[in-house]
Amino acid sequence: MERFGLTPDEWTAVFLSVRVASVATLASLLPGLAIAWLLARRRFPGRALLDGLVHLPLILPPVVTGYLLLLALGRRGLVGPALAELGLVFSFRWTGAALACAVMGFPLMVRAMRLSIEAVDRRVEQAAATLGASPPAVFLTVTLPLALPGVLAGSVLGFAKAMGEFGATITFVSNIPGETQTLPSAIYTLTQVPGGEGAALRLTLISVAVSMAALLVSEVLARRIGRRLGAEAP
Repeated sequence: MERFGLTPDEWTAVFLSVRVASVATLASLLPGLAIAWLLARRRFPGRALLDGLVHLPLILPPVVTGYLLLLALGRRGLVGPALAELGLVFSFRWTGAALACAVMGFPLMVRAMRLSIEAVDRRVEQAAATLGASPPAVFLTVTLPLALPGVLAGSVLGFAKAMGEFGATITFVSNIPGETQTLPSAIYTLTQVPGGEGAALRLTLISVAVSMAALLVSEVLARRIGRRLGAEAP
């Protein structure tokens, strides 16, 4: 039975997309924040190389990124068999879709976080350090709260990118209904089927609605955080 005009298969694609995008965003959050801080606050040999590797998925065609993931993590890939023995299988699984989405959204997330951290006045951090705060304490009590709107913006960008990712996902995990068929791949499939235009349009509207809802929530939270920080400022 259809609910709200969607078939059970279409609902499955919607829920799977939200699940994949959420897992991809959450899994990328801490590594993205760490690398953003490293690029914003430290100078070290190989920094330019790290910056280039982080942004590489933005330059490469998504299909190439997906194929590289398949070569590395596929069942016959470089490390895929070893991971499979540990019970970690990514290729042709929804977890692989989350991984591909995380890789594609990672550069956007890191860039937003890095710019936000760079905007934090270092004199405030130095003042906290002179008062005896350790580097982790300075980051948690000074840098992170001030950069929080940018962290939130980066998370939303990563989520939105994951919701719309197609090329890397379909190359790495294929287009398996109920397992790896996310909204973009479901829309693509429907456009190839005679009479599927209506369903494709419905899923497109849902994709837009979910992304817009994420942006609106991010904006509301960012404003609240900004007002709270402004109220706490001396």
